[in-house]
Amino acid sequence: CTTPCSAQQFACASLLDCLRQTSEFADLDWENLGFGLVQTDYMYTAKCGPDGNFDKGGMVPFGPIEMNPASGVLNYGQGLFEGLKAYRKTDGSILLFRPMENAMRMQTGAERMCMPAPPVEQFVDAVKQTVLANKRWVPPTGKGSLYIRPLLVGSGAVLGLAPAPEYTFIIFSSPVGNYFKEGLAPINLIVEDKFHRATPGGTGGVKTIGNYASVLMAQKIAKEKGYSDVLYLDAVEKKYLEEVSSCNIFVVKGNVISTPAIKGTILPGITRKSIIDVALTKGFQVEERLVSVDELLDADEVFCTGTAVVVSPVGSITYQGKRIEYAGNQGVGAVSRQLYTSLTSLQMGQVEDPMGWTVQLN
Repeated sequence: CTTPCSAQQFACASLLDCLRQTSEFADLDWENLGFGLVQTDYMYTAKCGPDGNFDKGGMVPFGPIEMNPASGVLNYGQGLFEGLKAYRKTDGSILLFRPMENAMRMQTGAERMCMPAPPVEQFVDAVKQTVLANKRWVPPTGKGSLYIRPLLVGSGAVLGLAPAPEYTFIIFSSPVGNYFKEGLAPINLIVEDKFHRATPGGTGGVKTIGNYASVLMAQKIAKEKGYSDVLYLDAVEKKYLEEVSSCNIFVVKGNVISTPAIKGTILPGITRKSIIDVALTKGFQVEERLVSVDELLDADEVFCTGTAVVVSPVGSITYQGKRIEYAGNQGVGAVSRQLYTSLTSLQMGQVEDPMGWTVQLN
């Protein structure tokens, strides 16, 4: 049988029994995966009431969720999300990459947004359940990954401005290929000096849903002009690099790799953190500091990092009408390529994991 269990079957059969009824791989064109939603079989849901404690939660068939129109997330944007990936090894086993980091980052964001968050153990276990329930959607080795999207939303009804009385924790997943259509090829950025992604004292340092809706206008304008994405500057001096719409930014000069310091307006990316550690093991000097836009002029390389893109080399950056181009092997700099290869090899289980970052699912 190649079809997933129905809702009725799911209710009366164990998850393991349901999994045994499905084929090893879903019927999908694995050679041409993009970065778009592909509906999988199951999702995880858990509820939290006024006591601040989440119920055990569990797997349900993927589908629409019912929500009160007065819910906190619909009216006041009280919501967070995370993103992580699962990879299939050549032996068929599945690896997660640093899921505890996502769990802890959700807790930090929840505190800022006046929300309860699931315990780290529950978060990680729910991610594991979601991946195993959708195992047939994890791409074959080298064909992509299973993108996992945890959501924490204020689902309870609230009319006046206040924290919601109920919260829902959801995890769904989708097989994905490259985030940028270029793949591991240079992207072209434009520096945005009119719109700003975040301001000091705001929520730029947490993964709240509103941070992403606010970048859509500048991103739309940039893409209409042929650019891949937007690089934002700080909102005060308007001269220091912050981040790309959904990625952290790195600038390479010689043996020194510089990236904007985490100071409340920049998301503490897990891929960012991992790339810094990998770079240090490779003998690079890494500086987390204020990085001026002027430093782009004589940089050797520039690259972005994020869960979706992993490492994305930058081929050009346009600032106030001036285009700065970065050379490399087919537009990909040596440092970008080295760090991309090192991190993805570790994520996919192709090399030993001395960092202890990967979690293998049985």
